[in-house]
Amino acid sequence: METIALFGGSFDPPHIAHEALVKALLEIKEIDKVVVMPTYLNPFKSHFFAPSELRLKWLKEIFSDTKKVEVSDYEVKQNRKVPSVQSVKYLLKRYKKVYLVIGADNLATLRKWTNFDELNSLVTFIVAKRNSIDIPDGYMSINIDIDVSSTMLRKNLDITKLPSRCADEIIEFYQGNKCNQEYKQ
Repeated sequence: METIALFGGSFDPPHIAHEALVKALLEIKEIDKVVVMPTYLNPFKSHFFAPSELRLKWLKEIFSDTKKVEVSDYEVKQNRKVPSVQSVKYLLKRYKKVYLVIGADNLATLRKWTNFDELNSLVTFIVAKRNSIDIPDGYMSINIDIDVSSTMLRKNLDITKLPSRCADEIIEFYQGNKCNQEYKQ
């Protein structure tokens, strides 16, 4: 049994801050492995831009040579919105401890997450600093100091902010007509 960090999200698109965060997580001595888990559809969103299977493919390509990183298709295979508590329970069948990685921008709505009290009892949160948001006491924090977001990239594609392994494919997808199409559940 290992201790893992669960890094979930839409990754729509994945970018260099995601890569940097995984690298920083691997440097935390208590963490044996990072599980990157793209959502089928974020429980707080009504649509996605890139289909979940494509985002999963990109993440597998990006982290294919990174030791101690597993890209999980668990939420994608559910083909629906999956609350974090469900994914954590799934992982706790295989691992002894789960650190749950969230962006600081999620702190404002964290208590609205499905079964938050139960989730809070099952994990230790690691909060990625973002937008100068203060991290409350009691949370582990991590700072990667890269100013980029998936929302920003969809509006203004910048190949230097994309993982080199699939940057061209990401650019091609979001520049095409597909970028203007939202996929609804």
